[in-house]
Amino acid sequence: MSSDNERPDEPAGGGPEQLALIRESVRKAKVPRAKPRTWRGAALAGGLPVARVVVNKGVLHLDQFFDYAVPEELDEAAQPGVRVRVRFGAGARQVRGGRREGGRLIDGFVVERRADSDYAGPLAALAGVVSTEPVLGPELLGLARAVADRYAGSLADVLQLAVPPRNARAEAKPSPEPAPPPAAPEPGGWERYANGPAFLGALAGGGAPRAVWTALPGPGWADELARAVAATLASGRGALVVVPDGRIAARADAALTALLGEGRHALLTAEAGPEKRYREWLAVRRGAVRAVVGTRAAMFAPVRDLGLVAIWDDGDSSHSEPHAPQPHAREVLLLRAAHDRCGFLLGSTSCTVEAAQLVDTGWALPLAAGRDQVRTAAPLVRTIGDGELARDEAARVARLPSLAWGAVRDGLRSGPVLVQVPRRGYVPRLACELCRTPARCRHCAGPLEAPRERELHCGWCGREEPDWHCAACGSPRLRARIVGARRTAEELGRAFPAVPVRTSGRDHVLDSVPGHPALVVSTPGAEPVAEGGYAAALLLDGWAMLGRPDLRAGEEALRRWTQAASLVRGQGEGGTVVVVAEPTLRPVQALVRWDPVGHARRELAERTELGFPPVSRMAAVVGRTEAVDAFLASAELPGDAEVLGPVPLPMTDPGRPRRPGDPPPGERWERALLRVPPGSGAALARALKAAQAARMSRGGGDPVRIRIDPPDIG
Repeated sequence: MSSDNERPDEPAGGGPEQLALIRESVRKAKVPRAKPRTWRGAALAGGLPVARVVVNKGVLHLDQFFDYAVPEELDEAAQPGVRVRVRFGAGARQVRGGRREGGRLIDGFVVERRADSDYAGPLAALAGVVSTEPVLGPELLGLARAVADRYAGSLADVLQLAVPPRNARAEAKPSPEPAPPPAAPEPGGWERYANGPAFLGALAGGGAPRAVWTALPGPGWADELARAVAATLASGRGALVVVPDGRIAARADAALTALLGEGRHALLTAEAGPEKRYREWLAVRRGAVRAVVGTRAAMFAPVRDLGLVAIWDDGDSSHSEPHAPQPHAREVLLLRAAHDRCGFLLGSTSCTVEAAQLVDTGWALPLAAGRDQVRTAAPLVRTIGDGELARDEAARVARLPSLAWGAVRDGLRSGPVLVQVPRRGYVPRLACELCRTPARCRHCAGPLEAPRERELHCGWCGREEPDWHCAACGSPRLRARIVGARRTAEELGRAFPAVPVRTSGRDHVLDSVPGHPALVVSTPGAEPVAEGGYAAALLLDGWAMLGRPDLRAGEEALRRWTQAASLVRGQGEGGTVVVVAEPTLRPVQALVRWDPVGHARRELAERTELGFPPVSRMAAVVGRTEAVDAFLASAELPGDAEVLGPVPLPMTDPGRPRRPGDPPPGERWERALLRVPPGSGAALARALKAAQAARMSRGGGDPVRIRIDPPDIG
């Protein structure tokens, strides 16, 4: 340090300024950070010096427990169920002082404390205990293991779904004292069902009834679900309800609060935020709250003394987890019902084939109302087929058949009218008006769209097409193949200028609308609830839902229609539903008769003949051609397994959004379906998991994706 930097009033040594410069130089120096301690030479815990840990490594060939040494200082904190940090990946030669060192720090859970280890070599020590809160109990660990085995996944991946991320502030707050069991509720709306009061009585008496509940249309399902939960709580046990989305969870939450009061249940949804959601989850794990209602992730909620698991609308795709190993909430709750020997309730206004199979096998009993109750609660359903559309001049000009026009006009005299459109947007797909050839981009052959009126552009590359002409006939005129919600709202607004028009879709979903006359245009699944119910509903473009190349197209269309029609007033109050679809089709006939159970039974009978799920178990193997062929050749499949394919998958276009599971843009992938008869599903999952683990342990090669029970098999 030169004398020029010294001040006259400071001593020759430099004093505070020199110390500050030294600190600054040390701060800026590139000194390697000190690694967390490895407890080298530290004494081990006296009684149980070994901790068995599940580490956060989701790869299949590492799907096992690992033993770690417990330092004496961590003896009290490192209890089963707590979160820990461990070093993973240290080589066998990195041993100092009898302790394995090195590797990368990762998270894990202590699952057991042991006096000795099965591993003969030196153990690494626990790096630290993240929290002393035991979040992974033996029941949740057993459930996660069962789910991983069923879906050919790893335990670590399932625990990522089952245990929410830690929040220190939520963890530091104590949970409230548990409330005493409430009194058994009155049957209420369950009186409308033949065996409804008996089902509640069995729950209140400590029994474990299993039922598939076909709920009557209308808003009463939320109160009836709340009464089933209250009956379970009256027996001193806990209850868990899983619903598709936050809007439905809010309705169930309001019904539970109205019946039981505040503080009796927990609401587990993503909308609550990480801190509040973790605080609610901790209250459940600590036993302060015995009832839970939540969305998909709540299927793993650690409810004490579980007496009832319930799922609402199991056909909704939101119940299928997109992250590995992609379990379905219905199947997880079935595992919990079997493992905990508790009650099971599957409810919906419709009926899936899986629900029909539960009744057909005798595992669950049907819980439905009589035909007189159905006729009273359901609206009148009328159909408009292709023949009537061809003869209807108004339908050809305005896309609104005369029958639908009259239903909308009459409904608006007494309340709001719901209009369901299969697509959002203005005009999602266009075609030539003369020859019906799809309108394609001249540059990339992508589909042309008109998100706003008079703006035509490509849906893939985004280029505008101001001067389009049909490549087949040369016509410059376009027509909508599927008209979106915004375009429909615009047309209805012109047809009924004095009536307000509201839209509800993916970008803006309405929870509810007033009971005043209005037109509510919605996409499937986004229908808001109307005060007092809708006076009428119009279900447009039914062919678009029924014409999808999917095994579940008819079932899904009927579910969407039933869901919308359930929001309409009953036939006795003048409620009317008009569906624009061919009346001879089976799903349309089921809607007219309001018989979703009969439709599901017929679907189940056909799938039994053809060997399709859920009668058989299926798995999808997806990847490049060479990778799929090599995987199938190496897998030791069960003797009764049948390989269907492989067949090429549609290529993912660079300009389109990529869905989970889609191949990378520009790559050509194939899919093979593996089918086994009932009873061989577990063997198929084990074989696929072993083959994938062996492939991953060798490293290299193109990836292969496996999914048990794929929701879409074409």
